[in-house]
Formats: sequence, structure tokens, C-alpha cells
Amino acid sequence: QVQFVESGGGLVLPGGTLTISCAASGVIPTINTMGWYRQVAGEQRELVATITTIGRTNYADSVKGRFTISRENTGHSVHLQMNDLKPEDTALYYCNLFYEFETQQYTYWGQGTQVTVSS
Repeated sequence: QVQFVESGGGLVLPGGTLTISCAASGVIPTINTMGWYRQVAGEQRELVATITTIGRTNYADSVKGRFTISRENTGHSVHLQMNDLKPEDTALYYCNLFYEFETQQYTYWGQGTQVTVSS
């Protein structure tokens, strides 16, 4: 099993900056992908950004140029720096861990941390 500790969510003004972090622990293969997804009540969960063990990143078009994802492979931690936040970035942000092992795919989710962008 995998456990997550998520932190850094909160209320921020439009145009502001916020960093959210996630530390995963448990039995985790060396090669994996960590990332953040977000969900607004009544809508589907959507990709925000992911990063592989070797640093390959993927961003949703809506956050490119504003958000930066990074990770620390020792301790399996991932951070999301969010700049120039907009009200439409308001959502519950979920940490995600994904890996493949012997042709099986495994995905785990954190509990979520709320980000609210409002004046």
C-alpha cells in the first residue's frame, strides 16, 4: 500500500502564488510517475501535471507557463508551484502515484488538498 501526506493548500488571491506538496511512502518501485490532478464538485477529475522519475513532465494546456512540477526521488516527494493563479484553478487537488509492474498498472491517490483562488 501507498500512503500520502499532502500539504500547502489554502486560499490565495487571484494572481497569487501557492505551492502544494505531496510525500508518498510505502512499497514504491524506483521507476514511477507522480503528479497532481484536480476536481471541482460535479465535474470529472482532470490532469494538472505529472513528472516521471527521470524528470519528464506533462502539463495540462490550461496551466502551461504558470505551474511548475518538481520532485525529489529520495522519499518520493512531488511539488507543484502555482503562479498567476486564477479563480478557475479553484479545486480539490489530488496527489497521484502511477507505476507499471509485470504488465500490471497501479495507481494510488492522496486525500486531496483544497486550493481556493478568490478575492
